[in-house]
Amino acid sequence: MLRAEAPASSGPRPVDLLHDGWYTTDEVAALLGVDASTLRRWRTSQPVQGPPFVRLTSRVTMYSVPDVQRWLESRRVDPSEAA
Repeated sequence: MLRAEAPASSGPRPVDLLHDGWYTTDEVAALLGVDASTLRRWRTSQPVQGPPFVRLTSRVTMYSVPDVQRWLESRRVDPSEAA
C-alpha cells in the first residue's frame, strides 16, 4: 500500500485522496480474501459493484484506503442490530 504520513489530528478530517493512501487491485483482493479477477469483474459489471476505484490507465486501477474502509463499513452486519 502506498501511504503518506498523516499529521496528528484531534477529530475526523475530510478525505484527502492525494495523501490518505492507495491500494492496488491485488492488495484489495488480498485484504478481502477474493481473487483479483473478482474485483475486475465487479468493476465491469452493470451496475458497477465493489469499492470505489480510480482508473489511472486502461491497465492501472487504484483504490483509496478511506473508500475501501467506507465500503466495508457499509456492508458490515452487526448481529445485535439485525432482526
